[in-house]
Amino acid sequence: MPVPPAAAAPSRPLPADERSFAAALAAGDERAFRMLIEQHATPVLRICYRILGGLEEAEDAAQETFVLAYKARATYRGDGSPDAWIARIATRVAWRRKARGARRRAATMPLDDALIAMLRDPADPAADALLAERGEAVRDAVATLPEPYREVISLRYFADLTPAAIAEVTRRPEGTVRAQLHRGLGRLRLRLRGFWP
Repeated sequence: MPVPPAAAAPSRPLPADERSFAAALAAGDERAFRMLIEQHATPVLRICYRILGGLEEAEDAAQETFVLAYKARATYRGDGSPDAWIARIATRVAWRRKARGARRRAATMPLDDALIAMLRDPADPAADALLAERGEAVRDAVATLPEPYREVISLRYFADLTPAAIAEVTRRPEGTVRAQLHRGLGRLRLRLRGFWP
C-alpha cells in the first residue's frame, strides 16, 4: 500500500503557537504529548514505512517511536521543532528495526521462499519485482552509509525535513548538513550504480 509523501517540516524561527506547544511538550504536559501523537501519527508511520518497506513493521516502529518519545520527553528542550524531534526518533527506530530484521531474515528465510515471495503478484511480476528490488536496494544502501550521512539522508529523504530543520534537530550548522547530504548522496550513487544508468 503506497504511502503519500510527508509534508516538509518547518524551519527556524518557530511560530508563536508552535513555540508554546514546544514549551508545553518540554514541560511534560500530557495534553501536549497527546496532541503530538494526533498530529504526527501519520507522518511518523510514513517515515517508518519508507525505511522499512512494510506496513505492519512500520506500524510497530511508529508505536515504538511514540513510546520512546514519551520516555524521552524530559530531554526535549523545546527550542526546536517538535516535527523534527519526532522525525529523528522515528528514523532511528526504523533503522534499528531494519537492521534487526535483516539479520533475522538472513538467518531464517530459505532462498526458495525469497524467490517465491518476489514472484507472487500476477499483475506484472517482472515490473513489481524490479520496483521492489530497487526500493530495497535504496533502503539497504542508505542503511550501510556511515554516520552522519545515514542520519541526514534519512531525515531529508525519508522524513522530508529541510536542511534547516535537520540542522536544528541535529545541532549542526546548516552548511555542514548540506555538505553531509552532498557527500552522502555521492556515496549512494556509487552503491547504486547497478540499479540506474
